[in-house]
Amino acid sequence: MPDLAEPMARLIDELKRLPGVGQKSAQRIAFHLLRLPREEVERLAHALLDMRERVRLCLVCNNIADGELCTICSDSSRNQKILCVVEESHNILVIEKTRQFNGLYHVLHGSLSPLRGIGPEQLKLKNLLERLQKVTIEEIIVATNPTAEGEATAVYLSHLLKPLGVKVTRIGMGIPVGSDLDFVDEVTMLKSIEGRKEI
Repeated sequence: MPDLAEPMARLIDELKRLPGVGQKSAQRIAFHLLRLPREEVERLAHALLDMRERVRLCLVCNNIADGELCTICSDSSRNQKILCVVEESHNILVIEKTRQFNGLYHVLHGSLSPLRGIGPEQLKLKNLLERLQKVTIEEIIVATNPTAEGEATAVYLSHLLKPLGVKVTRIGMGIPVGSDLDFVDEVTMLKSIEGRKEI
């Protein structure tokens, strides 16, 4: 492929830095943007700048917000006695899609990973402990990812929170609905058997 004009090559390089965007996807997005009317490109650019300037962390749960509190923390109709701890803000979206959880959240902004130099000090744990001193929480659901780091974080949280007298539970893990047992690995099968329930 011949060399691209410098602004186009620079845009492709910037797009490649986004998660999940490789060379080909970056090129497709860049050429798509090139074909858009100027107003649409400006709207996208303004939306990006506006997001960067206005979005901050909720003072209570560390979720993204455009004010002091996120929409979930400012919703008084939610169950104030159940707290779901997640690694990242985007994990909340997955749980909210189920329309089954009506409690509150706490976002850690990461998981324990000694190999990457991420210890408890790098996670948003301080305001979680402060929060537990101010309000009565009956149950904390640990919804960290089912990875080695997520599991280590879940165990750490359990040891940290149980002495405070709060019930600590872990999300169920196992075989995805619609999958075939032939394609399930040993760890997933083990978690499925451990998490079985009566029917």
